[in-house]
Parts: sequence; structure tokens; C-alpha cells
Amino acid sequence: MGSNGGQAGTHTYQSLTDDGLFGPVVPPRRSTGRLIMHSLAMFGREFCYAVEAAYVTPVLLSVGLPKSLYSVVWLLSPILGFLLQPVVGSASDHCRSRWGRRRPYILSLAIMMLLGLALYLNGDAVVSALIVNPRRKLVLAVSITMIGVVLFDFAADFIDGPIKAYLFDVCSHQDKERGLHYHALFTGFGGALGYLLGAIDWAHLELGRVLGTEFQVMFFFSALMLTFCFIIHLCSIPETPLRDVAKDIPPPQTPQDSPLSSEGMYEYGSIEKVKNGYANPELAMLEGKHKNLAKQPQKVMTMKSLVSALVNMPPHYRCLCISHLIGWTAFLSNMLFFTDFMGQIVYHGDPYSPHNSTEFLIYERGVEVGCWGLCINSVFSSVYSYFQKALVSYIGLKGLYFVGYLLFGLGTGFIGLFPNVYSTLVLCSLFGVMSSTLYTVPFNLITEYHREEEKEQRQQAPGWSSGGGSSERGKGMDCAALTCMVQLAQILVGGGLGFLVNTAGSVVVVVVAASAMAFIGCCFVALFVKYVD
Repeated sequence: MGSNGGQAGTHTYQSLTDDGLFGPVVPPRRSTGRLIMHSLAMFGREFCYAVEAAYVTPVLLSVGLPKSLYSVVWLLSPILGFLLQPVVGSASDHCRSRWGRRRPYILSLAIMMLLGLALYLNGDAVVSALIVNPRRKLVLAVSITMIGVVLFDFAADFIDGPIKAYLFDVCSHQDKERGLHYHALFTGFGGALGYLLGAIDWAHLELGRVLGTEFQVMFFFSALMLTFCFIIHLCSIPETPLRDVAKDIPPPQTPQDSPLSSEGMYEYGSIEKVKNGYANPELAMLEGKHKNLAKQPQKVMTMKSLVSALVNMPPHYRCLCISHLIGWTAFLSNMLFFTDFMGQIVYHGDPYSPHNSTEFLIYERGVEVGCWGLCINSVFSSVYSYFQKALVSYIGLKGLYFVGYLLFGLGTGFIGLFPNVYSTLVLCSLFGVMSSTLYTVPFNLITEYHREEEKEQRQQAPGWSSGGGSSERGKGMDCAALTCMVQLAQILVGGGLGFLVNTAGSVVVVVVAASAMAFIGCCFVALFVKYVD
């Protein structure tokens, strides 16, 4: 590090979109096509999630994973995500890659997702082809499959935060709201398509015979979909790199060397350069700002400052994180055990009976119907996401948040009280309302909080910069703090619901617990979450 203003090793970093030089710069309006391209990342991610939900248990059973390791597989990834998500969010806030702050992390995590898919869907086949010793084959197959599942879950959970922060960085306030709705829309579509392809019996089709097994077929589709969606996503909207302002600001210009020349203009992602001859009165402040910026120290994000920023976050951010945790705990409590609930309670099957018995076949039938229920949830999530844009003008974000939790609580409550096949499938549509709510409303509130903070800062200091590159708690960290609540919910559900089911002796307690958590969430979002007028 060089020195500026007499202070060794001090630099100020900010995005070229910041208003530290030319005053507040608002990103241009993005076309619907660009926002759809950006949303394809959520389509690909959710498609692969659905494939994992449909196939990960059969894969783990087929490789002979010991029951004692099941908790390791399901809990290791969310624990890592909960601990490291804010670190990745903060690191992306301070990333100085020429490609931008978020896209390098998105690309890295997408590659990790692809590698995880390859390991857990193909690991057993590769080991079987290369290893002859049965004992060594079992150990390697189990190890590779476990690594694949954990790696995929880890990357898929992590990638949501950088994707949201990328959207917030490059879009105006109106486009952020539109983008979040498109994210939820394509999340539902991706999940529905993944569940549909997972329900097909590929082993008896020509493609299954050509590629080997249904696991290889689903890897082929998943890898193709993931690669295509993320290439489109990463090319959707140009992102602005974080730059060293103290170095990038040119020295004061003479009248003959006017800063209005096209060579001297800074370009902000896809924002057009300032046109020649356009007199910006704020350029007169450039020299003074240069001197002030040189005196500002670089804010290096250490683990201590990271924890401090999270602990000392404003109360309304903390309340939003708690409400998000309650919502995801309720949602995951139901979704992770839903197919088992259908098989045991609705269809009265027995998963512990011999595999050729009638009771076990009935249970399998219930699980298949449960997969169709999850597909209904995904489709309705997309449909509801489309109508959210119209509903928000009537009932606001508070109404959307409250209604999402309320309908989910009522739906799971009725399913627990009246476990009928047709009513349960119909009520799966209410799960889609909750899913869409969790993917959109909390992040809409984050954008509202950021917008309000930026207005307050501009009123207090006209030269304030909104890029987040020089603040300890940037947009990336706020998104990460919110999304790591999903991992914490997975930890709570994975560690607590198994105990509840064993204690109660029935999976009915799962939907009862989900309904109770949803009603608690209703009270919390109505009383404690802050809504910006």
C-alpha cells in the first residue's frame, strides 16, 4: 500500500457508481429483458435444488451411507453457511476485481455447485468403475457422495446473498422491486421443472439407457441448466468494480485540459458517460473532495470488525433477521418432512416395513404424491410472485408479509387436523404463498432501509457516497446476514424436529410445529418489523 495525505497505508475504496465525485448517481432503468436475464440464476439454482430434493436420499441410500452420518450430511453445510455467510458478504463488499464486486463470487459458487452435483450424482458410478475392492469401494463412494452433497448445499445456500447484492448494486429502487419479483417468479418455475423431471422414470427411457442411470440423466440436465442460466446471469447487467478513489481521482485540471473531455470521464457500469460540453457545477468541488478523500483511512474488514458490525446492526435490521428466521423455520419444518408426512399420515404407509410389503408400497405412493404437492407449491409460488406487484399497492409490504405467514399457518394447521389427499394437495398452494413471501418481502424491506439511510446521509452530508465500498456494513453483508438465517433455520429444524418426532411418535407434530411458528411469525412481523412509508 502506498501513502496519501501524509498517512501511510491509507486509501479510500468505493464503487465508480458512488456519488463521491459527481454527486448522487442513480443507476439507469433496466429493461424487463435484462431483469429476466438476471433472474435466470435463481431458476438454475432452484432447478438443481429440486433435483437434490428428489434424488439425494435415494443416492445416499444406494451408496450405503450409515445412519449415524445422516445428521453430519444435513447439518454440516448449514453450520458452515451460518458461520461464513457474513464473511463472504463482507468480502464481496470489499472485492476489487475488475469484473465487479459480486460476480467473481457468484461464478466461484456456481462452479462449486456444479462440482457438488458431479460428485454426488456420479461419484458412486465412477468409483464402481475404477475400484474393485468392495470395502474400499464403499468407503470412497460414501466419502465422495457426502462431499458432493455438502459442497452443493454450501454453495447453493451461499450464492443467494451475492446474487441479491448484485441486483441491489446495479438497479434503481424501482428496478430492485421488479427484480426481486422476477427472482421469486423464476425460483418457482425452476423448482417446478426440477420436480417434474425428477418424477420421470428415466431408467425405462432411451436417454436413461444411453447415459447409464437416472442419476446420470439428472446430472446431464442439471449441469446443462446450471451452466446456461449462470452464463446468462453473469452477462445480464454490467457491474462496476470497486476502485481506489485516492488513486483514480485526477489532479486538478487546467481550463485548457477540461475534465469534460471524454477521456477524463468515469464510466459507471452501463451508465453512459457524461457528454461533452455538459457543465456539471459539482466538478468545481473535485479538488476539495480529493483532499478530503485522501485523508480518509481504508476500512479493512477484520473478523473483529465483522462481528462488531453484525452485533451493532440497527434494531430494525435485527428484527427483520429474526422474522426471517421464524419464517424459514416454519417453512422448512413443513417442507423437509412433507413427503414423509404424506406417506405415513395421509396414505397410512409404513417406511419401516419390508420393501416388498403392501405398507411400504403405499408409503412410496404417498411420497410420490407428496412430490407433486411440492411441484404445486413451486408453481403457485411463481403465480403469486406475479400478482404480488399488484397486491403491494393495496396492502403494502406489511400486508404481504403478514398474509404470507397467516395463510401458511392456516394451511399447515388444516393439513394437520384433516390429513386428506385432495385437501392437502390444494393447501400446498398456500405453501407457495409463503415461499414467494420469504424470497421477496424481506429483501424489499432491505432496499427500503438502504434507501432511507441514503436519504438521511445525503441530508446530513451532501458529498456522502452510497456505494457501500467504504462502510463496514455494506449491502453484501446485510444480504448475507438475512440469508444466513436460512442456514440457522436448517440447523434448528435438523437438530430439533427429529427429537420432536421421536418424542411424539408421529410426524403430525411437524405440521403442528410449522403452523405454530407461522402464527408466532404473524405477531412478530405485525408488531416488531419496521416498514418504511
